[in-house]
Amino acid sequence: MSYVYMRVLESAPQRYERGMRVLTLGRLEQVRQDIAARVSAGERVLDIGCGTGALAVILARRGARVTGIDIATPMLAQAARRVREEELGDRIELRAMGAVELDAVFSDASLDCVVSTLVFSELSDDEIEYTLAECKRVLRPGGQLMIADEVMPRSTLRRIGTFLFSLPFVILAFVLTQNTTRRVARLEARIAAAGFHIASTEEYLLGTMKLIIAEKVV
Repeated sequence: MSYVYMRVLESAPQRYERGMRVLTLGRLEQVRQDIAARVSAGERVLDIGCGTGALAVILARRGARVTGIDIATPMLAQAARRVREEELGDRIELRAMGAVELDAVFSDASLDCVVSTLVFSELSDDEIEYTLAECKRVLRPGGQLMIADEVMPRSTLRRIGTFLFSLPFVILAFVLTQNTTRRVARLEARIAAAGFHIASTEEYLLGTMKLIIAEKVV
């Protein structure tokens, strides 16, 4: 995914959803629905990198109590507007914070579910390790962790195709921002190493995007 395009969308949150639909060929909405199908009414859910609040609203409509966190205040402002329009203020709390601050807000075993979409690909390896450890800490025994993100395809042919498609975006991103985009390597193995049982996975976009459903090992 283009780092530059993501930054442009985040600076103009009113266009974010439309842009993400284009960027994911419409699969992001399916990912959100697949996540929501696994969340029950009354569950306490943390949405890491909630963006404009699209997933949080879907979960709240199902009766979940959601805390959405994000470091981008323009995105949170759009999320707050959406929550007001949907009249879901009693079920959704929004906080301007990053995943590295979870220890200051959430107590041990206080949540039923943690979800995240297209966020871990923006974290460093150390941040991924820390965030997964915090997800385990805040989840109750048997609680669910659901992460949807860009991953490296398993087959060599798909990896080559993904590289060639992404190369212009990577070069442009580095020239303009001195940063680059990357897909998460070994995401399932990292989640398992953090103390989770991988319950199932769903693949999208020819395996370049995955939804990993895991459970906290008691």
